Amino acid sequence: MPRTASTMLPLGTTAPDFALPDVVTGATVSLDTFRQSQALLVIFASPHCPFVQHVKYAIAQLSQDFARPDLAIVGISSNDVVQYPDDAPDKLRAFAQDLDLSFPFLFDDSQAVAKAYQAACTPDFFLFDRDRQLVYRGQLDDSRPGNSIPVSGHDLRQAILAVLANQPVPVEQKPSIGCNIKWKPGNEPIYYGTVAVGAVP
Repeated sequence: MPRTASTMLPLGTTAPDFALPDVVTGATVSLDTFRQSQALLVIFASPHCPFVQHVKYAIAQLSQDFARPDLAIVGISSNDVVQYPDDAPDKLRAFAQDLDLSFPFLFDDSQAVAKAYQAACTPDFFLFDRDRQLVYRGQLDDSRPGNSIPVSGHDLRQAILAVLANQPVPVEQKPSIGCNIKWKPGNEPIYYGTVAVGAVP
């Protein structure tokens, strides 16, 4: 299956700000919304992507297992909904409600937030510490559609546990692999061509 790898944004990068609508509540959610949390996990996801479908229950379970004030989670979808209507806000809302996600799921219509985070694939995970410095970016675990490895969330869970315990997160991290973000025509970021290893329709 063709795939795209995470750009592996440099560790220590400060979390870019955002202010986007939550597809479920309609409320505007920003970086400042999570200012009281010790850590912040940002997940770029697309309901129609087979890689996201493969791990969606693990993401939902992770949000339940870490449902505490010290970890905030936010999902963001940035795909071009003209070419990919399955990622329109109403479909995002149904996805979030079907999984009973305990975190806001935001719609990045301009794709500016995806560019700011140098997101390249879905799913793409970014974990920030209390100072909103990037401490983990990479895969959920080694499982991929068709490789028969069980979905465990091991890599991301270990990073979350470390940052919540004020312990260093290992810097050797494997990139997330998934569908490429569906950029609007002419909107592809410069960095995008350096990381793509294929494209998933």
